[in-house]
Parts: sequence; C-alpha cells; structure tokens
Amino acid sequence: MRASQPSAIASLGLLVLRIGVGGLMAVHGWGKLQMVLGGQLDKFGDPIGLGSAVSLILVTVAEFGCAVLVALGLVTRLAAIPPVIAMGVAAFVVHAKDPWSASHAVHQVVNGTFMSGPAKEGALLYLIAFLALVLTGPGRISLDALLWGGRQRGGEGGSQARPAGG
Repeated sequence: MRASQPSAIASLGLLVLRIGVGGLMAVHGWGKLQMVLGGQLDKFGDPIGLGSAVSLILVTVAEFGCAVLVALGLVTRLAAIPPVIAMGVAAFVVHAKDPWSASHAVHQVVNGTFMSGPAKEGALLYLIAFLALVLTGPGRISLDALLWGGRQRGGEGGSQARPAGG
C-alpha cells in the first residue's frame, strides 16, 4: 500500500513554507542563541517554572536549532514539535493577558487603553505553520526525502508505507 506522495507543486509549497517559517524563526531565535553563548542565562524569563537558564536553553533549541532543521527539511516532523510547544507557551503563558491580534493592540494604543505587551498573533502564526509541518512532513524537496526517500517512517518526505511483515 502506497502512502500518497505530495505532488511536485505541493512539495514546492512545503519548501517555501519550511524555508520561510524556519528561516524567520531562526532569526527570531538568534538573539536567544547569543544570550546563551554570552552566558546571560539568568537574563531570561521563567514562564513555566523550569528556571531561567533551562527556559532560555529550551527556547533557543526550539527557535534556532529546530527552526534550522525544519528549513533544511531534516528530521522535519520531529524538529517542528519543539517550536509548536515554545509558541504555545509564548501565546498562552507569556502573552496570556495580551490581545489576540496586533491590530487590536494598535487600537488599544490609539485609544489609550493599552496595558500589556505584544499580541498573541505572531506566536500563533508560528505555531500554526510548524504544526502544519508536523502533520504534513517536509515534502519531496527536502533532506529527509534525499536521505531516506521512500524508506522513512511516518510518511515523511513522500514515503511509502510498508505492509506488515515486509
């Protein structure tokens, strides 16, 4: 039984999505990587009670390391999970009291009622894009497809499902 393979145009769309969202997230995580390399582990928040150093390291792995892997299309489905978690924490814990959209935040600024930080919108957009890649895999134009082709488990990279016992 063959798993459905993404068409060439769908794979091109997944490539654009991977490079776009992975590249932008890596740029977003670059500053955190600089904090880790500079030893500024205590200068980061502790949104879920793990300590600021652990939180900074985890979010740096998610926002920089995993984002680069996603952009390359390498272990894509697995690499896309930490950014989904990090953006969930960002949207629903760090920005819990913030408005849903940037336009709503601007409206609050104009009316003089703005009381919080940035909106949830950016984190949610990243979360949705990375979640889509967890579900779809990288497509045929990826290192996953090049390295594992039809033999990769889970249908990633346009793989072929193997029958039981063979």
